[in-house]
Amino acid sequence: MGSLDPEIKKAIEVFEQKLQDFGLSDFHSGGVDPARAFYRSLTPPIENNPSIYRVEDRKIDGPDGEIPIRVYFPTEGTNLPALVWFHGGGWVIGNLDTADYNCRKMANDYQCVVVSVDYRLAPEVPFPGALDDCYAATEWVFAHPGEIGIDVKKIAVGGDSAGGNLASAVALRSRDNGLAVGFQLLIYPVIEADFDNSSYLENANGYLLTRDAMTFYWDCYVPDEDERKNPFVSPLHAKSLSGLPPAFIISAEFDPLQDEAERYARVLKAAGIDVETKRYDGMIHGFFNMLTDEPVNEIVLASKDSANAFRRALDG
Repeated sequence: MGSLDPEIKKAIEVFEQKLQDFGLSDFHSGGVDPARAFYRSLTPPIENNPSIYRVEDRKIDGPDGEIPIRVYFPTEGTNLPALVWFHGGGWVIGNLDTADYNCRKMANDYQCVVVSVDYRLAPEVPFPGALDDCYAATEWVFAHPGEIGIDVKKIAVGGDSAGGNLASAVALRSRDNGLAVGFQLLIYPVIEADFDNSSYLENANGYLLTRDAMTFYWDCYVPDEDERKNPFVSPLHAKSLSGLPPAFIISAEFDPLQDEAERYARVLKAAGIDVETKRYDGMIHGFFNMLTDEPVNEIVLASKDSANAFRRALDG
């Protein structure tokens, strides 16, 4: 095992100090409301995020009421690729604002329309609520290409952490229902509920995301442990992964989720899926597009690598 990047180590120290200042000993023990409040307090003001041609907040019909979405347009162009994005936050604490920086940057970098989905959160709405919302939003994108200026043949799904879990599940459901998703971008995704693999044990504490926090998130989203073997919860349990879209999977060296992300890449490849996976050394969970005092090569590289993978998959 290598060593933490100095800028990442500094970011961890700042995070831990902010946690103490917020009156919390950790990210999860206080329950859902303090966790949400603290996580969202870390979000930079939207006006400080990258500028972009246009952003629209909308509401679309969902399986149980309206689903808020935020649509990012990098240009006034038409027939652009699209990325349907599902934010991270353990299915519990994220929202459109916590994903805003990522979505603006990806829309600009990938030159695509990004549709960010404000799915219902656990524990108020456990599985399959979030998945149902994310799939409904993906169906909406396929049904309204002209309305948002996209090419219906170039639609990808993606997400980070719990959002990566939702993206992989949406890809599975889309395959089963004949919806032609063209690419899946999975950034340190949650893939299964195994808290005893080597990366969970080696990175249980000290790297922002902890083993105990992940246990808390799983208990909120899928409290029935038997249900965690459902392939739309844990894609590694799918009977077949054939026919899924190409994938780019990012993992981080000091991340409890490293093993499951990399294992999923191997299983996809064994099923004949065009998949690329890359581990970023010295990085932790949450590093993708992380703001640091000084530039971090692996952060810059991850943005470039993901943009290149997106273009290869959708533009050939």
